[in-house]
Order: sequence, then C-alpha cells, then structure tokens
Amino acid sequence: MKHTFPILAAALLCGACAFAQDDCYSRLRNDTMTIGNSRIERKFVWNGGNLVTYSLTDKSSGQVWLNRTPAPDFEIPGDAEASAGTYSSARIGETGIHPEYLETTVEFSLGALAVRRVYRVYGDTPAIACDTYLKGRAAGALAGDRAANLGDRKNIESKEDMRALGSSNVLDRFNPGGFHWQTRIVEFQDVTDWNNNLVFETDVIPYRKNHYRGNLLFARSGENDRGFFFLKEAPCSNVQPAYQGYDFTAEFGNFTVSGLGLTERDLDGGEWMRAYGCVVGVWSGGELEQLTALRSYQKQLRKQLPGRDEMVMMNTWGDRSQDTKVNERFCLEEVRRAARLGITHFQIDDGWQVGKSPNSAVAKGSFRNIWDNPDYWKPDPEKYPNGLHSVVELGRELGVEICLWFNPSVQDGYADWEKDARAMIALHDEYGIRTFKLDGLAIPDKRAEANLRRLFDRVLAETDGRVVFNLDATAGRRGGYHMFNEYGNVFLENRYTDWQNYYPYWTLRNLWMLSKYVPAERLQIEFLNKWRNAGKYAGDRFAPANYGFGYLFAVTMAGQPLAWMEAGGLPDEALALGPEIGRYKEVQHDFHSGVILPVGDEPSGRSWTGFQSLNGDRGYFIFFREQHPDRRARIGTWLPEGATVRLTPVLGSGKAAVRKAGRRGELEVELPSPDDYAMYRYEIIRKPKP
Repeated sequence: MKHTFPILAAALLCGACAFAQDDCYSRLRNDTMTIGNSRIERKFVWNGGNLVTYSLTDKSSGQVWLNRTPAPDFEIPGDAEASAGTYSSARIGETGIHPEYLETTVEFSLGALAVRRVYRVYGDTPAIACDTYLKGRAAGALAGDRAANLGDRKNIESKEDMRALGSSNVLDRFNPGGFHWQTRIVEFQDVTDWNNNLVFETDVIPYRKNHYRGNLLFARSGENDRGFFFLKEAPCSNVQPAYQGYDFTAEFGNFTVSGLGLTERDLDGGEWMRAYGCVVGVWSGGELEQLTALRSYQKQLRKQLPGRDEMVMMNTWGDRSQDTKVNERFCLEEVRRAARLGITHFQIDDGWQVGKSPNSAVAKGSFRNIWDNPDYWKPDPEKYPNGLHSVVELGRELGVEICLWFNPSVQDGYADWEKDARAMIALHDEYGIRTFKLDGLAIPDKRAEANLRRLFDRVLAETDGRVVFNLDATAGRRGGYHMFNEYGNVFLENRYTDWQNYYPYWTLRNLWMLSKYVPAERLQIEFLNKWRNAGKYAGDRFAPANYGFGYLFAVTMAGQPLAWMEAGGLPDEALALGPEIGRYKEVQHDFHSGVILPVGDEPSGRSWTGFQSLNGDRGYFIFFREQHPDRRARIGTWLPEGATVRLTPVLGSGKAAVRKAGRRGELEVELPSPDDYAMYRYEIIRKPKP
C-alpha cells in the first residue's frame, strides 16, 4: 500500500470551516485540519479525509511533537486510496449524561469501504477521542494478521531483515521519533468469577517492532518527562471479538493502536458499524500528571450525579438463597432493616419476575427466547400480588430506592433489544425503577454490541438519562472497564463466604489496583455478612469474621459500596453500623468528585495501604492498617514533597493532626490496632517552596 505525505498546501480545500465551544476548536483550512482546546492540539494533513497526523502539542508545557510517519492514522490492509473526504463540526450540548463537547466528523471512502471518524474534545481536558464507524466492503481482512512468534523472525543482518512480516489494521498511530521512550502498557482482566488478578503493568523501552496487549499505553520521554497516552476503548484484551492477539505495537518511537473488533461479516447488513474507540492524551511531569490527564478524560464520559449515581446498595444474592425467598413480604422486611443500616438502594436480584432464568433454584429457565413469554418481565403475581407498588412505596417512605435485576434476551445478537428496552422503560414509568443490574451479557460480535448500545441509548433517551445500569463484569464477553462507561457503573465481582472466596484484603487489593487506571467511583465493591459460614474459615487469620463490620464497609468506600447480603441474616449488632454509613454518605459525593488514586503498599492482608482523593489543594485520605505489626507508618501519597496538610478525621480511628509531606509525599500515620482504618479530610495549608 503506497502513501504519500502531502505538503501543507496553499490551495483552499474547504475555506475556513471552524467552530469553537468554550476553549474547544476545530477547523479545516487548506490541507490542514486542527482540533484542540486550551490543553491539547492535534494537527492533521487532510489526505483526502484519511488523516495523517502532522503534530501533537501539549499546551501546558509548550511541547510540540512532529509525527515522523507518512502513513494515515487509520489503516486497514488493502490498496485503496482515500477519496470523497468530507468535514463537519458541531457542538454537542450538555445532557444529564455528559457535559457539552465539540464533535468533528470526517468521512471518506477506501474503495467500497466507507469510513467515518468522529473526534470528541472536551473543555480543559488534555485528550482527544476518536470513534470509528465502517460501512460497505473492505478490500482486505478487517481483523488483520495475528501476531507472529518472535522466534520465527529472521536474525538481523540487514535493513531488509529488520522488517517484520504481516499486516494489521490500525485505529490510530503516532511517531514522535527518538529512542528514549519509557513505556508502560496496562492490560486488564474481568471475568472475575475466574480472575482475581485484574491489572497487569508492563514497563518497556521500545526496541524492534513488538506487540503488546492492553487498553492503555503511556509513553514518557526519558529526555524531558513529557509524554502522551493511548486509551483503547474496548473490552479487556482476553475477551475482544476478532482479536488478533495484541492491541499496541511499539518500535522505538513509533506507536500504533490496533484491533477494530470487526470482521467483514459484521458489515453485511449495510449499516454503519462502530469499531473500538481510541483516545490520545498528553501530559508533562511525573506519574501523577500522567494519571490525572487520563482521569480528566474518563470523568467526562458520564456525570457523577449525587442523586443518581451515588449509592450504598444492598443486593440479597450474596447470601446464596437465589430466588427461593424473594416475594413481597420478604422484600418489605428487607427494606425496613436495610434502612436501619443506612442503605440507599435495595436491589431485588433474579427471581422477582414471572420468567425463570438458568440460575433459578425454583424452576430452571433460560436467557434465550425470553420473549416467547410476553409476561417474562412483569412482577410474579404469586410473589407480588400488588406488583412492586407496596415495596416501592415503603422504600420511598424510608429513603431506600428499589432497583431490579435484568437480563436481556441474548439470542441473535440481542435482536429483541427493543422489547427489552420497552420492558425496562415500563418498569421505570410504573414503579420509578432507575437502576438495573444488567447480567448474563454476551458480546460475541459487533452486531451484539451495536444492539446493546441501542438498548442502553433507548432506555436513557426515554427516561431523560435517569437510569443507571450496573454492568456485571463477572463472566462472559462483556464491556470491561473502558467501554460502555457512559451508561453506569461496573458490578465488579461475585464473592461468597459459602465458597470461601471472600477475603476483605482480596477485595481491597482489586479496588486498589484498578483505581490507578479506572475511576473508583464507577466500581461497585462488595462487603459481606461476616457472621455467615464462619466455620468454613476455621483457623484462617484473614477470615472475614476476624474483621470489624465497619472495616469491611470501609474497604468499599472508595468505590460504590455494595452490601452483598440479606439484611434479615444480619445480627442486630450489625445494624449499629448505620450511623457510620450515614456519615459516609455525607461525604461520599465530595470524595468521589476528586481524582481517586491508590496510596501506600499493595494490600496483602499485612500492609499499610489506602486511597487519596485529590481535588486541588484539598481532598480525602482513607488509610488502612492491615495486620501490620507497627502502629505507625510513613505512607507514600500523591502530595507534593514539603507540603503541610491539616488532617481532619471523618470516619474510623484517626485523630486530628498537622503533617508535613516528606519525600514522595510520605505522611506519618498512626492507627492503634491492626485491621483498622481512618478516613480524613485534608487541606494543604502551606505549599512547598519552589
């Protein structure tokens, strides 16, 4: 495939097409397209619409990188040249889901294949996103070639030998050149029924062309501590459809993002099909600047509204009674006890509905062909003779919102999505249900993904954005941590004392590791009834029963707490936690409004660890002393060295103090007992001298 790198021409292609929204702008002048805001700018050579990056600028530092690759940013195997390029730009107004942003749409043809690239840029955010859509017929294989074994490559004796064989599709690329890029690739795993290690970091200095798996790539210049990142908005690597075995390629200073998630068969319907998205962002400084640049983009995808997205949820499935108990009487009593505990959302899991799922303990059903029974998603009249009205009314009286479990009809790539959407909308309209746990999802191909998006979008449109989807990440091919972020939060894992797979430090570790790269406030994190099945943990120092109930709750506070239990199974002493949960709810939204990052050591059951929520010169800490022998520790934080902070206790066993941050932001922390915690509000009262 031949490409030419056009000179920035003086001939007018499109006049001065431009649009500005706050500090966002987009324009096509002559042969140059430019997108940017006050933090970032990316210039492209037009190239018939199949854009070639010319430069990437970090406006905070003034760093300008020139792209050294003449190939287009988007590429699939084949010989077709770009033609019929069009440009448009429009302001997308603020909604209940997202803030306003600037959208730039570029369309072009590669032979019989139509390509649409939609760029998004948000105010004061150092990142530009691109969503890619395809329609028609591709000249080559959309999935590209699978990664070859390195052992099958030639030894290097000439420039010809250095060329790696095989071709690939490319979602985006950037080549600033140079040999001193320190690169981190981050791979994630979900399918948490089977995985308890969810984050894998690989640090490399790129050399010859090598492939890497993951959703995130950070590239930092070893010469000046400035860099950029790529975020691939896709499921986790191990579950992506049409996967070629890698997501990123690095060769010295040349970086590409690959993997569309599409095959030629996905385009048979003649409609626009969405490939995976890709985001490029910039930063200057250290790891904190790197992570906050990423997080500033992630926080734009869905507003975190206190009355909609903040929750302390109870879901009864964690006590393993499945659908044997759920009925009106049971739910009424559960709501009463849940209210005493401080629960804000009570979710009735599988079993409230007429239809039966495969997980029913009463009568085995199916996730397929749900709409063979038109009453499937109606409350079971034998269990709920008044529908859900009495439960909803009691919940409203006690300040507990009623939520439901829902499993879309999976066959034929969610062909019945409209019926599923109408069912949820009807439940919203009749009962005010706003939060649905979406379970049993399977995304084997792009058509299934597209229909799921249609389902989510229809429900949000018809409910004015009031609905929250709890997107279950426990099994199957699902969206992971970097796709579908605009629709709600992630139900992270099923853990059960029945099977002895609930350990508080495991839960803390998973949240701690994910929080570095995924907004913690978008993760539902479980705590269980520690009094159940205590005998199964006999002699285990990390048994749940060895921890205070308040500590188990504290483990979840950086995320969205999930009481994975039946309230009726709790002893009365557990309900004494209610005032503590009440104090947490007073600061929950403020805590989640900051950039939440892990601090201290990785949780091991015997570490000093925790979280920091950063919001300018203020924020919060949660410190955990696990079963560590020392009552005092110096914990590394994200505070600037030499800053003096005032610590005000909010929850737990902390005492008011004024501390000066040492090297790497270290703070001296004291907790008198093992397996205890302290939540502080902090304020920087004296900044370090320059």
